[in-house]
Amino acid sequence: MASVQIRAVKKQFGSTQIIRGVDIDIADGEFTVLVGPSGCGKSTLLRMLAGLEEISGGEILIGGTVVNNVQPKDRDIAMVFQNYALYPHMTVRDNMAFSLTLAKKEKSFVEERVKKAADILGLNQLLDRFPRQLSGGQRQRVAMGRAIVRDPQVFLFDEPLSNLDAKLRVQMRTEIKELHQRLKTTSVYVTHDQIEAMTMADQIVVMRDGLVEQRGRPLDLYDHPANLFVAGFIGSPSMNFIPATLRKGGNGAEVEFADGTRLPAPYGSNLEGNDGQKVTYGVRPEHLSIGGAGQGIATKVIVVEPTGADTEVFSRFGDASLTSIFRERHNFGAGDTIHLVPDHTRTHLFDAESGKTLARG
Repeated sequence: MASVQIRAVKKQFGSTQIIRGVDIDIADGEFTVLVGPSGCGKSTLLRMLAGLEEISGGEILIGGTVVNNVQPKDRDIAMVFQNYALYPHMTVRDNMAFSLTLAKKEKSFVEERVKKAADILGLNQLLDRFPRQLSGGQRQRVAMGRAIVRDPQVFLFDEPLSNLDAKLRVQMRTEIKELHQRLKTTSVYVTHDQIEAMTMADQIVVMRDGLVEQRGRPLDLYDHPANLFVAGFIGSPSMNFIPATLRKGGNGAEVEFADGTRLPAPYGSNLEGNDGQKVTYGVRPEHLSIGGAGQGIATKVIVVEPTGADTEVFSRFGDASLTSIFRERHNFGAGDTIHLVPDHTRTHLFDAESGKTLARG
């Protein structure tokens, strides 16, 4: 195992900058997830870490050693790809053993490593099958087994669950997390799925346009987003945003909406911003409750989606579309007016122009 440091790393293709100076520290044994929309640079960063892309600037260190000019085969990393990358003419056993066989390791050593990986992943009954005889989940286990037999310092995962159906993705997500808990190998995992990021990571790195927007523990990012982008990207369904004006006076800080409704501003004495400043008020769907007439904000129901465990309600407040989630069941219908009361201890406020949070400190 080893720590990974990414220091002011840049990547450009011609005049186009893909990575624009990224700094990330990954502790020994930590599971770090790089997440962001398509084109944000997360896969390019992973490929540079693997040595599959040259670095235009900065340094990458693995185990304290700069690896900028070290060949991929000498970096002591193992990569699991989105498309499995299995050899179709080889059995599961031979696919898993291939890298060690290529390195001319002793046959007994190879067999021991393959058996250990097969035990961990539940592949013992499949060792003599070919990839075409396996399901998608089984193929992904073989791809992970091939990485495990190398006993690398760092595992790299490039959207490994993208080709699986929804139910299998949930199962494999759990298996990968359990695998990391057993092996405790430093891991870097790339995904565009923020649910994967939230459920699997020790540390999440949110990227956009080749830059790191915020990094930290999953619930820290969820509870304390640094800006509008992170607030909207982390969480499913995503945070509700309502344009407002900040009012500061004798009654303390409030937010005023276009219809004149006023609500307490979040953060209390830790709130930044000036009276009259244009802001964006944020509240997560699960932090809204039903109130009586005159409470909270009056919204008009558009669609109600019962899921069994929860009821998801889509409504409109002025020009803002709101999503709310209730554990209890309600008989709302399209066109009904409902009063939504935010939990003021869990709301957020962002500067309308810069998008940055107005929480001080």
